[in-house]
Amino acid sequence: MKTVLYPASERGHFDFGWLNTYHTFSFGQYYEPSRMNFGALRVLNDDTVAPGEGFGTHPHRNMEIISIPLEGVIMHRDSMGYEEGIKPGEIQVMSAGTGITHSEFNGSSTNGLKFLQLWIIPERANVEPRYEQVHIEPLTPNEIKTVIGPQGAGTPLWINQQAWLSLARTSSNGVVPYAKQRSDSGVFVFVTDGSVDVAGDTASVSLSKRDGLGITNADVLAFTSNGDAQFIVIEVPLL
Repeated sequence: MKTVLYPASERGHFDFGWLNTYHTFSFGQYYEPSRMNFGALRVLNDDTVAPGEGFGTHPHRNMEIISIPLEGVIMHRDSMGYEEGIKPGEIQVMSAGTGITHSEFNGSSTNGLKFLQLWIIPERANVEPRYEQVHIEPLTPNEIKTVIGPQGAGTPLWINQQAWLSLARTSSNGVVPYAKQRSDSGVFVFVTDGSVDVAGDTASVSLSKRDGLGITNADVLAFTSNGDAQFIVIEVPLL
């Protein structure tokens, strides 16, 4: 198993007052040549938005955008006519394709909003823009649930790429296995809460909250923890 560690402490960080943001990969004012992407995974931003604040209307093209609320409600509005609130337990997918504009605001005037946003490079450019969001039932201890995949994969949400996103939860003395969908893919693990040990072949890596790990040359992984932990597993083509 070959790995690249992306420690939480080494992420790009900016506090603009209204936005406190961490970037696992180069984004905006953060540029690090060794942290441009992991295969088709281009962006993984960890954002905290102040009450009543947000991102004004802005454009996107040719990117698969995934938003995962952790606390609070994202108020979304776009040029396709969607006006939606996305809260914890829900996931939003937006295919920018030929071009869209949208805005994202904190839906509360008193509480902060925390959410993750991922960008995945699509396998085809200039597709028709689309929007979708679903509710995902809470995970039980030692469960992994694949919630996003390619079109036709049978997952609750789909994107225009041979990529899969799974939510996972481990607890003490439990093991959560993950077998790759494609042998030529890479796997990126991002811990949202707690700490996780990732094992593949004979190697093992320990991750703490908000750490990331890029993994290649391992078809089967096993996740364990000493307590309750939650994390995301993203399988993407290695471009």
